[in-house]
Amino acid sequence: MTHEQIVRKLCLISAVFLTSPLRAADLQDLHLPVVPRTESERARIAAIVAPTHDFTTAEKFEANSGGAATVRPTKTADAFSQPSGNISFERELDFKVGNGLFRKLWVSSPSSTLASDGLGPLYNARSCQRCHLKDGRGHPPEGPDDTAVSMLVRLSVPDESRAIAEIDAYIATGPDPTYGGQVQDFGVAGHPAEARIIVSYSEASIALSEGEFASLRTPAYELADLGYGPLDPQVMLSARVAPQMIGLGLLDAIPASDILALADPDDRDGDGISGRPNIVWSTVYDQPMLGRFGVKAGQPSVWEQSAGAFHGDIGISSSLHPQGYGDCTEAQVLCRAAPDGNTPDHDNSEISDVGLELVSFYSANLGVPGRRDVDDKQVLRGKQVFYETGCTACHTPKHVTHRLDDQPEQSFQLIWPYTDMLLHDMGPGLADNRPEARATGQEWRTPPLWGIGLTQQVSGHSYFLHDGRARSLLEAILWHGGEAEAAKTRVIEMPKADRAALVRFLESL
Repeated sequence: MTHEQIVRKLCLISAVFLTSPLRAADLQDLHLPVVPRTESERARIAAIVAPTHDFTTAEKFEANSGGAATVRPTKTADAFSQPSGNISFERELDFKVGNGLFRKLWVSSPSSTLASDGLGPLYNARSCQRCHLKDGRGHPPEGPDDTAVSMLVRLSVPDESRAIAEIDAYIATGPDPTYGGQVQDFGVAGHPAEARIIVSYSEASIALSEGEFASLRTPAYELADLGYGPLDPQVMLSARVAPQMIGLGLLDAIPASDILALADPDDRDGDGISGRPNIVWSTVYDQPMLGRFGVKAGQPSVWEQSAGAFHGDIGISSSLHPQGYGDCTEAQVLCRAAPDGNTPDHDNSEISDVGLELVSFYSANLGVPGRRDVDDKQVLRGKQVFYETGCTACHTPKHVTHRLDDQPEQSFQLIWPYTDMLLHDMGPGLADNRPEARATGQEWRTPPLWGIGLTQQVSGHSYFLHDGRARSLLEAILWHGGEAEAAKTRVIEMPKADRAALVRFLESL
């Protein structure tokens, strides 16, 4: 069954006209062909995902981070570019075609290559691969001669006219009236780029136990050479590097009910952790859904995340975002008047539904490499430190995905992503002060940790967090604040050997 058929079927079955704020408990996985769990399965799953108390040896199946979809770890930069380990030969062909579209260089309209025209007119990159190089993590500009090709800056302004009554505690914002929803730092011929992103840093030293020190760099962002006049005086900026792509289909398949069961918005258990779900408006289903993807969980599915990236990052229209001019605003008159690549052959857009489906399939099936050194004594000690420090309060180790029809790669898999998929207040140090749906300016979705130890190998750097400010895993830990302040303090004060073991455990993921 194609994605479009699934959408039509589920919309007929589950169509709901909401007239009051949606309760989180009412959220459904409308994007998935779900086979409901039996009571016996629920009991078995609860036992399987329960946290371990034995750190003398690795847990059963712990090396298989992505369940049966896990791929063999390699020592090359292609470690994140393999298809799901359990994919069939026939479906691997779809994966490879999707990879071709993911890597395709788009060109401006009009062009003789009708299958590839429609770029921009304003854009951040000419292909998905240009940001997600080797399907890995992006980085901020490294000096004045480096571009921000794998980093972007989101924009928004307060706008109560965009309030969504169906979503409780929704924070209404809209795009900057001149520059839209994000800064496009490239333009096709005849169209100036919107701005040039400049990043500078200030350093501060932190004392750790046993005489160790760490240095944290705080970024400052400047938008230089504005091409279309001033920004709105109320504009809010959020810099973000491209995230790694592995395991997205598995995260997409975690039951919303399981994620919601982890939420504790009022901190009723008194552990200082109060994860909340983001609830966003689904363009496909025209109703609220659980937010899953993006650093603030602003998109509900791989499909909608892919369509949004084509629209905002490359300026490529789809059936979800049919505007051939991409993110250009009414103030950018020449941009809106420029030729585009929308054609009847592509469903009156620049990438057809079939093309978007193939890219989404590719994105959903980038395999998670298996763990390394799971039985190493220092890794096991680091795992124990990870648990005892309280890191698992947000970085939930294990989940079991939905049982799914016609989606075997993600169906009923025990996975180890180390995330609860919820929003957490990380304190003022990491705040971008830009809300997104229900996420406040200090809240971020817990990022999955699987594959994090392969970042240097795949991406050629070790920059972490939403904007790449952290230059090591230890720096990333030391940036934690807010709900994670107590855990960070424990890391600062713990014996040096335990701190090293904790990092070694993370490197094994």
